[in-house]
Parts: sequence; C-alpha cells; structure tokens
Amino acid sequence: VQLQASGGGLVQAGGSLTLSCRASIRPFAEYSMAWFRQAPGKERAFVAAISWGGGVTYDEDSVKGRFTISRDNAKNTVTLQMNSLKPEDTAVYYCSASLAYSSTNYGDYSRWGQGTQVTVSS
Repeated sequence: VQLQASGGGLVQAGGSLTLSCRASIRPFAEYSMAWFRQAPGKERAFVAAISWGGGVTYDEDSVKGRFTISRDNAKNTVTLQMNSLKPEDTAVYYCSASLAYSSTNYGDYSRWGQGTQVTVSS
C-alpha cells in the first residue's frame, strides 16, 4: 500500500478530527499531497493540497479557515486537521499524491489511498 490514511471516525458537529496519511512513495518530498473527499451520491471533491515546499491550497468555499493541511517529509506523512466540523463534511476522505504542483484537479493525482470515513452528526 503506497498511501495509508487513518484517523476518521464519528464526531459531533463543532468537533475536531485529525486525518493522517503515511506514504511509502519515493521520493516523498517531491510529491504534492492532497486530500479529496467523496460524499454519498456525489463526485470526489478537492479539499486541500500541500506542495513539496509547503505551499498550501484549500477549497475556499467549503473548508478554508477550518481545515489545515501539513506535511512531515522526514516521516513521509501528511495530516489534515479538521476543526469546527459540520454535517456536510461527512464523506470518505482520500489521501493522494501528485508530481503536479498542488493541483486541485482530480486527474493530476496518480496515487490514492484507500479512504477513511468521516461522519459528523448534527
């Protein structure tokens, strides 16, 4: 498994969760990493990305100001800190990797993790 996501779960609205993704791709530091999510009946949607140099991009409409993406190149991990969660954040969250710079485009990501379920109750 090249990308292993973890940290999902059930949380009440207003709560927090931290998702982690451990990558076995090499060289990790050359990949942009991103989180996408897919809610039932909807297409997979971009959430946040971080470049190899630490530049970040968020889906501003839905998560900016609440979610924070970070990476640790020494540990080959990327983290998504999610605060002030809302029921509409309920989805399967996927970790992904791309050699394109912090792309928000699903098609630019060639490596995908298995997904971790996040459920936010109202």
